Amino acid sequence: MDEAAAADVASGGAADRVLTIPNALSLARLAGVPVFLWLVLGLRSQTGDWWAVGLLIGAAASDWLDGKIARALNQQSRLGQVLDPAADRLYIVATILALAIRGIIPWWLVGLLAARELLLAGVLVVLRRHSYEPLQVSFVGKAATLALMYAFPLLFLGSHTASYSEIARIAGWAFAIWGSALYWCAALLYVQQARSLVRGNDREAGPR
Repeated sequence: MDEAAAADVASGGAADRVLTIPNALSLARLAGVPVFLWLVLGLRSQTGDWWAVGLLIGAAASDWLDGKIARALNQQSRLGQVLDPAADRLYIVATILALAIRGIIPWWLVGLLAARELLLAGVLVVLRRHSYEPLQVSFVGKAATLALMYAFPLLFLGSHTASYSEIARIAGWAFAIWGSALYWCAALLYVQQARSLVRGNDREAGPR
């Protein structure tokens, strides 16, 4: 086998790897979702909420860590590209539903964020139809996710009867409003980028 062929095999093998540290962290994050739901919906206590907040902080930390490890150890993989955003979205969906079920946030906010996800799902279908991979997450999208991840624990703590509740509730709603606005801004930017790609592809294809 010549050097070029060996490099191709190594590259393909790296992309198809499953047993990596970042993938293990992403799987652990996914496994934490049902635990989080049990803490906030099963226990429904201040103790359970504090454990749930700790779990959210741990999930956010592992999200940052697996990206660092993947780049440092060259352990990027196709599976990781699926698991990482899937874990982030599941935590956001689980947290929003838990907050709404407990009456901490209104259901219209759930609908607003769900509509955004449906819009992006439709855009992904269009991209796939034109043989494009999903676009990279923008800086605005990352900022939106970060703001929401700050908002959710604060809103849980703001629902308690304690000295910190009022400050936590105000800060939580501030992050929730900014995060939701940025979430939609990121979605519209994503739609515009996808639209430009598809139009460019159609122009290159020419009339049929």
